[in-house]
Amino acid sequence: MEELHIPTMAELVARGETADILFWVGCAGSFDERAQRTTRDICKILHHVGIKYAILGTEENCTGDPAKRAGNEFLFQMQALMNIQVLDGYEVKKIVTACPHCFNTLKNEYPDLGGHYEVIHHTQLIQQLIDEGKLRAEGGESFKGRRITYHDPCYLGRGNDVYEAPRKALESLDAQLVEMKRCRSNGLCCGAGGAQLFKEPEKGEKDINIERIEEALETSPQIVAAACPFCMTMLRDGVKAKEKEQEIQVLDIAEITARANGL
Repeated sequence: MEELHIPTMAELVARGETADILFWVGCAGSFDERAQRTTRDICKILHHVGIKYAILGTEENCTGDPAKRAGNEFLFQMQALMNIQVLDGYEVKKIVTACPHCFNTLKNEYPDLGGHYEVIHHTQLIQQLIDEGKLRAEGGESFKGRRITYHDPCYLGRGNDVYEAPRKALESLDAQLVEMKRCRSNGLCCGAGGAQLFKEPEKGEKDINIERIEEALETSPQIVAAACPFCMTMLRDGVKAKEKEQEIQVLDIAEITARANGL
Protein backbone atom coordinates (compact mmCIF):
# COMPACT_ATOMS: atom_id res chain seq x y z
CA MET A 1 0.00 0.00 0.00
CA GLU A 2 1.19 3.51 -0.76
CA GLU A 3 2.61 5.54 2.09
CA LEU A 4 -0.06 7.81 3.54
CA HIS A 5 1.01 11.41 3.97
CA ILE A 6 -0.73 13.03 6.93
CA PRO A 7 -0.50 16.83 6.67
CA THR A 8 -0.09 19.16 9.65
CA MET A 9 -1.97 22.43 10.01
CA ALA A 10 1.38 24.26 9.79
CA GLU A 11 2.07 22.61 6.39
CA LEU A 12 -1.33 23.60 5.00
CA VAL A 13 -1.07 27.19 6.22
CA ALA A 14 2.42 27.46 4.66
CA ARG A 15 0.80 26.45 1.34
CA GLY A 16 -2.02 28.96 1.86
CA GLU A 17 -4.59 26.18 2.35
CA THR A 18 -7.01 25.26 5.14
CA ALA A 19 -8.42 21.95 6.41
CA ASP A 20 -12.13 21.12 6.60
CA ILE A 21 -11.54 19.17 9.78
CA LEU A 22 -8.78 18.87 12.36
CA PHE A 23 -8.00 15.33 13.50
CA TRP A 24 -7.12 15.54 17.20
CA VAL A 25 -4.90 12.48 17.65
CA GLY A 26 -4.57 12.54 21.46
CA CYS A 27 -1.80 11.15 23.68
CA ALA A 28 -2.84 7.50 23.33
CA GLY A 29 -3.30 7.76 19.56
CA SER A 30 0.17 9.31 19.28
CA PHE A 31 2.26 7.23 21.67
CA ASP A 32 0.46 3.95 22.41
CA GLU A 33 1.49 1.34 19.85
CA ARG A 34 -1.95 -0.32 19.77
CA ALA A 35 -3.84 2.98 19.54
CA GLN A 36 -1.57 4.11 16.68
CA ARG A 37 -3.25 1.46 14.50
CA THR A 38 -6.62 3.17 15.09
CA THR A 39 -5.04 6.54 14.28
CA ARG A 40 -3.72 5.20 10.95
CA ASP A 41 -7.10 3.70 10.05
CA ILE A 42 -8.94 6.97 10.74
CA CYS A 43 -6.47 8.74 8.44
CA LYS A 44 -7.05 6.08 5.77
CA ILE A 45 -10.83 6.60 6.05
CA LEU A 46 -10.50 10.41 5.83
CA HIS A 47 -8.17 10.03 2.84
CA HIS A 48 -10.49 7.49 1.15
CA VAL A 49 -13.59 9.71 1.32
CA GLY A 50 -11.66 12.82 0.27
CA ILE A 51 -12.11 14.93 3.40
CA LYS A 52 -9.42 17.60 3.62
CA TYR A 53 -7.97 17.12 7.09
CA ALA A 54 -4.84 17.87 9.06
CA ILE A 55 -3.31 17.21 12.47
CA LEU A 56 -1.43 19.56 14.78
CA GLY A 57 1.57 17.22 15.04
CA THR A 58 4.11 18.44 17.59
CA GLU A 59 1.91 21.46 18.35
CA GLU A 60 -0.73 19.18 19.92
CA ASN A 61 -0.56 18.99 23.70
CA CYS A 62 -2.56 16.79 26.08
CA THR A 63 -6.11 18.17 26.47
CA GLY A 64 -5.58 18.15 30.24
CA ASP A 65 -8.24 15.50 30.92
CA PRO A 66 -6.05 13.24 33.13
CA ALA A 67 -4.86 16.26 35.16
CA LYS A 68 -8.46 17.45 35.69
CA ARG A 69 -9.76 13.98 36.66
CA ALA A 70 -6.85 13.53 39.06
CA GLY A 71 -7.74 16.85 40.73
CA ASN A 72 -5.10 19.21 39.31
CA GLU A 73 -7.35 21.97 37.93
CA PHE A 74 -4.43 24.40 37.62
CA LEU A 75 -2.48 22.08 35.30
CA PHE A 76 -5.64 21.35 33.31
CA GLN A 77 -6.29 25.04 32.68
CA MET A 78 -2.67 25.65 31.68
CA GLN A 79 -2.77 22.80 29.14
CA ALA A 80 -6.20 23.80 27.86
CA LEU A 81 -5.35 27.47 27.35
CA MET A 82 -2.19 26.51 25.48
CA ASN A 83 -4.21 24.27 23.13
CA ILE A 84 -6.93 26.89 22.65
CA GLN A 85 -4.29 29.42 21.61
CA VAL A 86 -2.94 27.01 18.97
CA LEU A 87 -6.41 25.99 17.71
CA ASP A 88 -7.59 29.58 17.46
CA GLY A 89 -4.35 30.55 15.76
CA TYR A 90 -5.24 28.12 12.96
CA GLU A 91 -8.91 29.21 13.04
CA VAL A 92 -10.02 25.62 13.66
CA LYS A 93 -13.81 25.20 13.52
CA LYS A 94 -14.34 21.42 13.47
CA ILE A 95 -12.48 18.67 15.32
CA VAL A 96 -12.72 14.87 15.14
CA THR A 97 -11.04 12.66 17.72
CA ALA A 98 -10.86 8.94 18.48
CA CYS A 99 -10.55 9.43 22.23
CA PRO A 100 -13.79 9.96 24.20
CA HIS A 101 -11.76 11.68 26.94
CA CYS A 102 -10.39 14.24 24.46
CA PHE A 103 -13.86 14.47 22.89
CA ASN A 104 -15.56 15.22 26.21
CA THR A 105 -12.92 17.76 27.31
CA LEU A 106 -12.76 19.65 23.99
CA LYS A 107 -16.55 19.66 23.60
CA ASN A 108 -17.75 20.36 27.12
CA GLU A 109 -14.91 21.93 29.08
CA TYR A 110 -12.97 24.08 26.60
CA PRO A 111 -15.93 26.47 25.99
CA ASP A 112 -15.64 27.66 29.63
CA LEU A 113 -12.09 28.76 28.82
CA GLY A 114 -12.98 30.41 25.50
CA GLY A 115 -12.42 27.44 23.14
CA HIS A 116 -15.53 27.00 20.98
CA TYR A 117 -15.40 24.24 18.34
CA GLU A 118 -17.67 21.68 16.73
CA VAL A 119 -16.32 18.43 18.18
CA ILE A 120 -17.30 14.97 16.95
CA HIS A 121 -16.15 11.47 17.83
CA HIS A 122 -14.77 9.29 15.05
CA THR A 123 -17.73 6.88 15.34
CA GLN A 124 -20.08 9.80 14.59
CA LEU A 125 -18.04 10.72 11.53
CA ILE A 126 -18.03 7.09 10.35
CA GLN A 127 -21.82 6.84 10.79
CA GLN A 128 -22.28 10.10 8.85
CA LEU A 129 -20.07 8.83 6.01
CA ILE A 130 -22.02 5.54 5.89
CA ASP A 131 -25.34 7.46 5.79
CA GLU A 132 -23.99 9.59 2.91
CA GLY A 133 -22.97 6.45 1.03
CA LYS A 134 -19.27 7.39 1.09
CA LEU A 135 -18.34 4.30 3.11
CA ARG A 136 -19.69 0.89 2.19
CA ALA A 137 -18.83 -2.45 3.73
CA GLU A 138 -17.44 -3.85 0.47
CA GLY A 139 -14.11 -4.50 -1.18
CA GLY A 140 -12.53 -5.70 2.04
CA GLU A 141 -12.90 -8.22 4.83
CA SER A 142 -16.43 -9.58 5.28
CA PHE A 143 -17.93 -9.41 8.75
CA LYS A 144 -21.22 -10.99 7.64
CA GLY A 145 -22.74 -13.12 10.40
CA ARG A 146 -19.82 -12.61 12.81
CA ARG A 147 -20.75 -12.09 16.44
CA ILE A 148 -19.67 -8.64 17.62
CA THR A 149 -20.32 -7.15 21.05
CA TYR A 150 -19.76 -3.43 21.57
CA HIS A 151 -18.48 -1.88 24.80
CA ASP A 152 -19.79 1.63 25.52
CA PRO A 153 -16.99 3.97 26.68
CA CYS A 154 -18.13 6.02 29.70
CA TYR A 155 -17.23 9.43 28.29
CA LEU A 156 -18.89 8.66 24.96
CA GLY A 157 -22.03 6.93 26.21
CA ARG A 158 -23.16 8.09 29.62
CA GLY A 159 -21.07 11.26 29.39
CA ASN A 160 -22.32 12.46 25.99
CA ASP A 161 -25.26 10.22 24.96
CA VAL A 162 -23.46 8.82 21.91
CA TYR A 163 -24.91 5.31 21.72
CA GLU A 164 -26.26 4.93 18.18
CA ALA A 165 -23.33 6.01 15.97
CA PRO A 166 -20.99 3.11 16.86
CA ARG A 167 -23.82 0.60 16.64
CA LYS A 168 -24.97 1.93 13.24
CA ALA A 169 -21.40 1.55 11.97
CA LEU A 170 -21.41 -2.10 13.09
CA GLU A 171 -24.94 -2.78 11.78
CA SER A 172 -23.84 -1.69 8.29
CA LEU A 173 -21.49 -4.70 8.23
CA ASP A 174 -24.35 -7.23 8.28
CA ALA A 175 -22.69 -8.68 11.37
CA GLN A 176 -24.56 -10.10 14.35
CA LEU A 177 -24.50 -7.39 17.03
CA VAL A 178 -24.94 -8.97 20.46
CA GLU A 179 -25.38 -6.73 23.50
CA MET A 180 -23.87 -7.32 26.92
CA LYS A 181 -26.22 -7.33 29.92
CA ARG A 182 -24.85 -3.96 31.00
CA CYS A 183 -24.86 -1.69 27.96
CA ARG A 184 -25.85 1.79 26.82
CA SER A 185 -26.75 4.04 29.81
CA ASN A 186 -26.29 1.03 32.10
CA GLY A 187 -22.83 0.18 30.70
CA LEU A 188 -19.93 -0.79 32.95
CA CYS A 189 -16.67 1.17 32.98
CA CYS A 190 -13.60 -0.65 31.61
CA GLY A 191 -11.71 0.43 34.75
CA ALA A 192 -9.42 3.05 33.16
CA GLY A 193 -11.48 6.26 33.45
CA GLY A 194 -10.89 9.13 35.84
CA ALA A 195 -7.10 8.81 35.44
CA GLN A 196 -7.31 5.27 36.91
CA LEU A 197 -5.32 3.94 33.94
CA PHE A 198 -2.21 5.60 35.33
CA LYS A 199 -2.26 3.99 38.78
CA GLU A 200 -2.49 0.57 40.37
CA PRO A 201 -6.00 -0.60 41.28
CA GLU A 202 -7.16 -0.52 44.91
CA LYS A 203 -7.50 -3.79 46.77
CA GLY A 204 -10.63 -5.72 45.94
CA GLU A 205 -11.94 -9.08 44.80
CA LYS A 206 -11.68 -8.50 41.05
CA ASP A 207 -10.34 -5.92 38.60
CA ILE A 208 -13.06 -4.01 36.72
CA ASN A 209 -11.74 -5.01 33.29
CA ILE A 210 -11.94 -8.71 34.23
CA GLU A 211 -15.56 -8.23 35.35
CA ARG A 212 -16.28 -6.48 32.05
CA ILE A 213 -14.64 -9.07 29.82
CA GLU A 214 -16.54 -11.82 31.65
CA GLU A 215 -19.75 -10.04 30.66
CA ALA A 216 -18.48 -9.84 27.07
CA LEU A 217 -17.65 -13.57 27.06
CA GLU A 218 -21.25 -14.38 28.03
CA THR A 219 -22.29 -13.16 24.56
CA SER A 220 -19.87 -15.65 22.88
CA PRO A 221 -18.34 -12.92 20.68
CA GLN A 222 -15.76 -13.30 17.93
CA ILE A 223 -15.01 -9.57 18.15
CA VAL A 224 -15.23 -7.12 21.05
CA ALA A 225 -15.63 -3.66 19.49
CA ALA A 226 -14.19 -0.62 21.25
CA ALA A 227 -14.31 3.12 20.56
CA CYS A 228 -11.73 4.39 23.06
CA PRO A 229 -7.97 3.75 23.35
CA PHE A 230 -8.18 3.31 27.16
CA CYS A 231 -11.03 0.79 26.81
CA MET A 232 -8.96 -0.98 24.14
CA THR A 233 -6.07 -1.49 26.59
CA MET A 234 -8.32 -2.71 29.42
CA LEU A 235 -10.39 -5.04 27.24
CA ARG A 236 -7.30 -6.55 25.59
CA ASP A 237 -5.74 -7.12 29.02
CA GLY A 238 -8.96 -8.83 30.09
CA VAL A 239 -8.95 -11.11 27.02
CA LYS A 240 -5.29 -11.97 27.75
CA ALA A 241 -6.07 -12.74 31.39
CA LYS A 242 -8.80 -15.15 30.24
CA GLU A 243 -6.40 -16.68 27.67
CA LYS A 244 -8.88 -16.06 24.84
CA GLU A 245 -6.52 -14.22 22.46
CA GLN A 246 -6.81 -16.92 19.79
CA GLU A 247 -10.63 -16.81 19.78
CA ILE A 248 -11.49 -13.14 20.36
CA GLN A 249 -10.24 -9.98 18.67
CA VAL A 250 -10.56 -6.56 20.30
CA LEU A 251 -10.90 -3.98 17.52
CA ASP A 252 -11.77 -0.30 17.31
CA ILE A 253 -14.78 0.71 15.19
CA ALA A 254 -12.38 2.55 12.84
CA GLU A 255 -10.28 -0.59 12.33
CA ILE A 256 -13.37 -2.68 11.59
CA THR A 257 -14.67 -0.03 9.15
CA ALA A 258 -11.30 0.28 7.38
CA ARG A 259 -11.04 -3.51 7.00
CA ALA A 260 -14.60 -3.82 5.67
CA ASN A 261 -13.89 -1.14 3.07
CA GLY A 262 -10.58 -2.70 2.04
CA LEU A 263 -8.48 0.24 3.20
